Amino acid sequence: MHIAILTFDGFNELDSLVALGVLNRVKKPGWRVTLASPSATVTSMNGVTVHASSTLEAACEAGAVIVGSGIRTREIAADASLMGVLRGLDPSRQLIGAQCSGTLLLAKLGLLGTVPACTDLTTKPWVQEAGIEVLNQPFFAQGNVATAGGCFSAPYLAAWLIARTEGIEAAKSALHYVAPVGEKDDYVARAMRNIEPYLLQPATATAT
Repeated sequence: MHIAILTFDGFNELDSLVALGVLNRVKKPGWRVTLASPSATVTSMNGVTVHASSTLEAACEAGAVIVGSGIRTREIAADASLMGVLRGLDPSRQLIGAQCSGTLLLAKLGLLGTVPACTDLTTKPWVQEAGIEVLNQPFFAQGNVATAGGCFSAPYLAAWLIARTEGIEAAKSALHYVAPVGEKDDYVARAMRNIEPYLLQPATATAT
């Protein structure tokens, strides 16, 4: 299964790279996690340059997608060319999650509909302007679309994707690995309390 993390110039390292690390705790044939970008390299909000490992077009064909956040998200939302590519995202065949300002892109793409969402406090008014109710919680999902708010909610979003595709025990295992020593059981329990209410529906994404 290919999971693509959309990562643009100005990206937030915590959102994209923490999710990348948690998702890669799954070790099985065919499991592939990439940073999908519109160019060969992108530079973060703090000046860290990374190489893309897939394209936006490839992300539209992936089994799951995380829309990362960053300081240039509103510019991306106003870029007709980029948004045209992203209109290939389809929750009827993909699991789609968004982190912080990535929620704004889902709103602008019409992928949230009337469903409430989570985002960070800076992005909150912009998401509300797009007609979306913003929840005061770190994670929410309905069907194949999930949103998370706050940088350190990235593991919740990653764990939701793992649980939806590989099962709850796989999600717990991934979280347990990255959790602080001495706090692992408490950390995993808290994370699962946030995502388990949204795991009632079976996964419907196509693994590619």
